[in-house]
This record gives sequence, C-alpha cells and structure tokens, in this order.
Amino acid sequence: MHIAISGSHRSGKTTLVDELAALLPKYTTVDEPYHLMEEEGYEFCHPPSIEDFEAQLSYSIQLLSEGAAHVLFDRCPADFIGYISAHEDAGSFDFDEWVPRVRRAIRTLDLIVLVPVEAPERITFRRSADDADSRATVDEKLKEILLDDPFELGVEVLVAKGELERRVQTVLQWISRG
Repeated sequence: MHIAISGSHRSGKTTLVDELAALLPKYTTVDEPYHLMEEEGYEFCHPPSIEDFEAQLSYSIQLLSEGAAHVLFDRCPADFIGYISAHEDAGSFDFDEWVPRVRRAIRTLDLIVLVPVEAPERITFRRSADDADSRATVDEKLKEILLDDPFELGVEVLVAKGELERRVQTVLQWISRG
C-alpha cells in the first residue's frame, strides 16, 4: 500500500509519518523531497522560488515511481502544486503541462492523508505573521486540490485532524479496512 501524508508546513505531517512508521514495521518511509534534495546538494532559495517547487514536484513524481510494496511518503506531488498555487509567481508556472504527470503519479497512491492546519496549533514553533499567512494559504490550496479535486487526481483522501493519537487512529482504521 502506498500512502502519502500531505499538508502545509508545520502541520504535523512528519510527526504522523514517524508515528505510523513505528506502528507499521512492514512500511518503509520516504522523507520529503526538500530534505532529500538538500542532502544531495540542492541549494534552495529562501523563501523557495517557483523553480525550487518545480524541482521538488519533479523529484516527488520520481519518488512515487520507485516505491516498495508498503510505503509512507512524507509529501506527494499535490503538496507542490499547492505551494506553487500559493506562490506570488504562480502565473509563471504551466499547470497544463504538469497536471497529466502529476495525475499519473498520484494515481499510484492508495491514499493521501491530508493533515490540515488547525486551531489551536498542534505543533509548537516560533513563526512570523508572513509564515502564518503562507501556511494558511497553502492549507487552503491543498484542501481545494485534494478535496474538491479540480485536477481529477482520482485518489482517496482522508483528513486526519486532532491530537496525534487521533490522527494515527484515523489512518490505522483506514488501513485495517483494506
């Protein structure tokens, strides 16, 4: 089973992946493209540019094609479409060119777990007002992309809300149905 955990930054995705991995020993985990690319020497702009998000999108598509039998992915191509959609330079990105590739890659997933930004915050961190606005905008875009499905991605989406234990149980219950 291939499962991707999706959401805006600092929403608890990686924490959820780590907890699920501890409870599901047959699953391998795949870190998010940003970290993998950094390890390989890619230098991101701060804040990331459209080109940086496009590179992560391409990398994410590649990762989905390489997955083992049971994989937990920290992020998927939909995340990067969300970040690009929220970017001030989104008009320079050719969505029509990318959507067929994104659709094919995402359809290799059995499930996308959307971890929304919640109030009160589930993750404690220091942030600026700009970062809070960015998180909220990306969260809104991801909800549109995954729940409204304007790109006809055609994959099941499960929203995992609440405390970590509740999020974990939501995913485990879905897996046990399969």
